[in-house]
Amino acid sequence: MTLWLSAGLLFTFAAILFVLIKWWNLECIGVTPVRTLTFIAILFTSGLDVGLIMFPLTEFAGYADLSESPEYAFANPLAIEFGFWAFLIWGFYFLTCFYFCVVEPRVKFFEIPVVKIVNNVVIIGTCAFTAFLLLINLPWYLPELGDGESVRPVFYLIVVLAIAAAVYSSSKLRFVRILSLSSSLLFIALIAVMGVFAFSGDTGSPGDFVATAAKISDYFGNLHHFMLPINDYHEFYLFWWFSWSIMIGQFTARFVGGLKTWQLFLAMLVFPSTAIGTWFSVLYYYHAEGLNISSMINLAMISVGILMVINSLDSLIRLYTENLQLTARHIGKSRYVIGNFVAMCSLTLLFQLDFLRIQWVGALVIALYFCCFVYILAKRRAEVAAIQGSPKENTLDYSKIELAS
Repeated sequence: MTLWLSAGLLFTFAAILFVLIKWWNLECIGVTPVRTLTFIAILFTSGLDVGLIMFPLTEFAGYADLSESPEYAFANPLAIEFGFWAFLIWGFYFLTCFYFCVVEPRVKFFEIPVVKIVNNVVIIGTCAFTAFLLLINLPWYLPELGDGESVRPVFYLIVVLAIAAAVYSSSKLRFVRILSLSSSLLFIALIAVMGVFAFSGDTGSPGDFVATAAKISDYFGNLHHFMLPINDYHEFYLFWWFSWSIMIGQFTARFVGGLKTWQLFLAMLVFPSTAIGTWFSVLYYYHAEGLNISSMINLAMISVGILMVINSLDSLIRLYTENLQLTARHIGKSRYVIGNFVAMCSLTLLFQLDFLRIQWVGALVIALYFCCFVYILAKRRAEVAAIQGSPKENTLDYSKIELAS
């Protein structure tokens, strides 16, 4: 698996470099273009889940324990955490977003029946894994509802309600946009509130925040360490990001509103990484200084995390139901809601019982990367080489929107 993952990583980085060199200044326009701010909100909240809220506080100590994990000695725990979540990782999403916005309309690889089936299996499986992550982390964040370790019935209820909310909100695109913007605003508010508590009064100062955030520079000084798997845990993360990459690119590509390729690249790497780096810096200060997180703040973190789960799930449920023509419009709202709810709950349980693993899904996505590349070389090389802009129909629709606004 390590060799397969490494091959996928090297191929992905080479493909990103090729795209930037060949189509640096190409204007990218999706089928449903939106303003840049809205696009960034949709990208950020669709591309992240509850792990962003729940994982860091449980992981900093492990990255600092060099007796158990000496491979982390090249950087501090904050830089390691940032490297597992930000910057290079978002290059995966840039590549797939560009591909589905500009290249796939000419190639139509994902319209091949067997590829369509595999792609939607990946999407459905990763949706369920997102809900599973929420389930297994709730005991640590809500110990007052259990013993802090076991998954109790109340945690299953919370996850079931989150799945139900996501399925219902996915039935209308308007809900997806509202959730994306509200998730972003609430996440920013959470960072601000926790930052004020940490870096004001007797607990710290604004200078402490600057000093803490500066530790992230270790990541950029050791960027090469993150380009291939560091250990098994890093492999888990990388397979996880691969499993997300095609579906996030497929979903966000429709909303690109006229960004040049280089602007899209920067937007997808810089904006999310800035928010992630700020959030992780606040959390790391809490960890390093042993600051107590009040029950109210803890509840706010859980609430934002659950909202992120709902937002991620509704985006991806909408994606695979559109791909399979199983939307509420096609099969009726009642059948849509019940069918997706049962499917998500069942697959979440399979992850809980260890019948499914996200590494298998990520490995399958890498196979799709390679198959798509071979297909282009064999059958669509001329069409791809001739690309000089976004599909004409998107450009015409975008012109109408611009004139109307």
